[in-house]
Amino acid sequence: MIQIEDKIISRDIFEQHFCCDLSKCEGFCCVEGQSGAPLEDKETAILEKILPVIIPFLQEKALKVIEEKGVWETDTDGEKVTPLIDKDAECVYAYFENNICKCAIEKAYNLGLIDFPKPVSCHLYPIRITKYSDFEALNYHNWHVCKPARDLGYKSKIPVFRFLKEAIIRKYGERFFEEMEELYPVFLKN
Repeated sequence: MIQIEDKIISRDIFEQHFCCDLSKCEGFCCVEGQSGAPLEDKETAILEKILPVIIPFLQEKALKVIEEKGVWETDTDGEKVTPLIDKDAECVYAYFENNICKCAIEKAYNLGLIDFPKPVSCHLYPIRITKYSDFEALNYHNWHVCKPARDLGYKSKIPVFRFLKEAIIRKYGERFFEEMEELYPVFLKN
């Protein structure tokens, strides 16, 4: 484990490789799971605000779930998450294009319609954050769904933290990422 500020970072974030390969995984990370994407408190208000903009990109069945449950819900662990269309089914913000699952929030962002890229937990994936009273733990989540991303990352020699540069800077700032870069040569020696 490595510490930067009050963040404890798993060595895997430096040592493992990752680069999303949607043509092979087909965006399955937005489909499979028992709970929606974790949300920060401020993100729930953002989702409520941007809903009218992203409605045209949502599936009809997603709109019914949002009407019933809202733009977010509380899961069995008491955490705020995006709702799922059905148990063990895709996130309500997912849509399909050429059989690839994509994010309606991200689509609206890429089109310049909103200034919110997507929930930070999605943006940071495969890093998962666990909050404790005095620190946050950043761990690498090794999920079978992402084998194509690990393969492409290894082939391309892209460590997890570099693949997630934009998301890490969004969450923790430029200096935090620079410190990660400064630590990285230590892992190359091992």
